[in-house]
Amino acid sequence: MGMLNRRTMLTGTAAAVAGAAVTQTGLAPTRAAAAGTGAGAEAGAGAPAAVTVLPDDPRYADLVVGNNTRWVGRPDSVRIVHTTEQVVQTVQEAVKAGKRLSIRGGGHCYADFVYHPDVRIVIDMTTMDQVTYDEQRKAFCVEAGATLLHVYEALYKGWGVALPGGMCYSVGVGGHISGGGYGMLSRKQGLTIDHLYAVEVVVVNADGTARAVVATREADDPHRDLWWAHTGGGGGNFGVITRYWFRSPGATGSAPAKQLMHPPKDVFVSAISLPWSKLDKARFTTLVKNFGTWHEKNAGPDSPYASLCSFLMINHKANNSIGLLTQMDAGVPDAEKLITAYVASITSALGIKPEPLTSAVGEQGPMPDFFTPQRVPWLASVRFLGTNNPTLTNPTLRGIHKSAYLRKGFNDAQIASMYKHLTRTDLQNPNSMVVLLSYGGKINTVRSGDTASAQRDSLFKGLFQSFWPDKKQDPQNLAWTREIYTEVFASTGGYPVPGPATDGCYINYPDSDIADPQQNKSGVPWYTLYYKDNYPRLQRVKAAYDPRNVFRHSQSIALPTS
Repeated sequence: MGMLNRRTMLTGTAAAVAGAAVTQTGLAPTRAAAAGTGAGAEAGAGAPAAVTVLPDDPRYADLVVGNNTRWVGRPDSVRIVHTTEQVVQTVQEAVKAGKRLSIRGGGHCYADFVYHPDVRIVIDMTTMDQVTYDEQRKAFCVEAGATLLHVYEALYKGWGVALPGGMCYSVGVGGHISGGGYGMLSRKQGLTIDHLYAVEVVVVNADGTARAVVATREADDPHRDLWWAHTGGGGGNFGVITRYWFRSPGATGSAPAKQLMHPPKDVFVSAISLPWSKLDKARFTTLVKNFGTWHEKNAGPDSPYASLCSFLMINHKANNSIGLLTQMDAGVPDAEKLITAYVASITSALGIKPEPLTSAVGEQGPMPDFFTPQRVPWLASVRFLGTNNPTLTNPTLRGIHKSAYLRKGFNDAQIASMYKHLTRTDLQNPNSMVVLLSYGGKINTVRSGDTASAQRDSLFKGLFQSFWPDKKQDPQNLAWTREIYTEVFASTGGYPVPGPATDGCYINYPDSDIADPQQNKSGVPWYTLYYKDNYPRLQRVKAAYDPRNVFRHSQSIALPTS
């Protein structure tokens, strides 16, 4: 997002069911996995069991918390799985014992979907991380526990291909893809789900039988709706995702290198800083407006700027600076001039001379060497930007996150609200921030209902968030983030309701407040903010593949009521 007496072995019947389920779907053979060793490791009948980690195991503490330390679990056990068969076994056991389970991929869930007090078994996918080429499907197979940097390196080094996924190196591919999968190449190449060919999911039938199903985007696939649900329907809703297959639409031939998109050979990367000491309200307003206006004018997929992605990182004034991080394909004609012109269009009217980025801003660490655009190989840029992120490596951080899709730039009242809260003196957290992220381009060439990811005409996204290390600081940080967000979207009840200017929220930035009527006063349900008109179809898929509601969390797809 169980084991009887914590150590009960799977019965021969359950193992036989698991093996039969895999055979019936015609899956390619999975890699062999040795039985787990150490405390709690057991072998079930027929196939090795997952590694079982119990509360008295020294590994346990590392396996019950993710990137956001606000959420810490106390499950009866954590199951580290290596194969689809082990996932089937573990799910079958949990169903038989009536124990609630959840799934950990990379550990970046912003809410309590995985580490919830009611969860008794956590399925840890992180050792299922292979990246291979499937000749039969002419697609790249990526196991759901792989992290993004590993996937990028494996695909690019092995075949010269890539996915337009997220920047953070340690995000798990399982949840990232199922929520839509957005990154710095998306304006040029679309979302990751636009390249998704198939998905393998361990589901549970109405009779309680766990089985693995492969669903593809082929029009005649009887499981096509299950594939569709994983193109933005979010993780932990329908089953345990074990593998994805990727092949770009329109791919031809049989050569692996022709089956998936190619990243740029080189990119230009630019990073500048604007000191808060030189920004008054008027200049701040101009800065934010410039960002929105530029994206309004350059949202088309055929724009010479289609390969440009930029983050305006607006930390609280306590940080001392605002950052602008930009990347562009260096192979575009006049790319260096274009990226320089972009930076000037955002900053020149301010009457402030940009400075090198010498301290952490947004989620990025210092980048002084990129004050002027630097040409670097694409994979080198991925490694650097993905790992130059102190919020990913600090094991103490707690966080709150809220998102918005923007169809237009912010208006004067919204910018005034941002300025007020970002310059408040009652909170002095340099890691409280608003980050604006480029969107549009090829993302918006897909119709809203063709994938479960419904937001297909936005220009940029907004991420309102705070990070802090001490539980005692929870009240002021939660309050600040809620207050700035609620006030910015006050005209629509405190949330970015789908309409002319905004288009809801991003499921991969889950907001633990969104279903609370004391916080969300818009009158628009959380599921509409995430999924818009696609929610009823997601509910039908839920009823077909998880009729017992085995896979659930605080914001999971609900079974239809009739």
